[in-house]
Amino acid sequence: MSCWMPRCPALSMCRGVAALPITCLERAKELKSRLGILLHKPELAHRIGAAGKLQLGSRQRDSSREVLEWRESFDQLLKSKNGVTAFHTFLKTEFSEENLDFWLACEDFKKTRSKTKLASKANRIFEEFVQSEAPREVNIDHETREITRKNLSGATSACFNEAQAKTRTLMEKDSYPRFLKSASYQDMTKQAASRGTSKRLHT
Repeated sequence: MSCWMPRCPALSMCRGVAALPITCLERAKELKSRLGILLHKPELAHRIGAAGKLQLGSRQRDSSREVLEWRESFDQLLKSKNGVTAFHTFLKTEFSEENLDFWLACEDFKKTRSKTKLASKANRIFEEFVQSEAPREVNIDHETREITRKNLSGATSACFNEAQAKTRTLMEKDSYPRFLKSASYQDMTKQAASRGTSKRLHT
């Protein structure tokens, strides 16, 4: 008569482990050993943390420098995606963002290669921004408006050049100086300057 004994779960587990190929067990031990070495090297962790802080600091310095560069010239502002966004937000407070939107639409228009798309885009931009009583009419003189209208008959990538230039000059001489004096930009420059000061104190 055989005596029944309950199965030991631990025994089954041991058998399962024993059944694994030797190479798998060796790799597991090696991995555990490597992890142990890494965990017991605080200076390595410190280096990794320091590298992360260095990258973050570099990004902050870049953004600080970029903000301060916007006041150097209107071109510097328009070259910066963040600058265009900040300027657009400011123009909204003055209800004149259509000038920048028109300028950006012209920049995008110039990149169009298809003649069919060029003509349809030209008409759309003219109807939205240039024609008299347009939904988002930009502030240009009658002569420039008529020149642009005539250019549509044989639309090329340059057909809005004159109207775009007039709008750009208006923004540069009128809206841009007010943007630089605005509370929002002054706050950004103060933050940029304080980050620069903090960086110098910690070096």
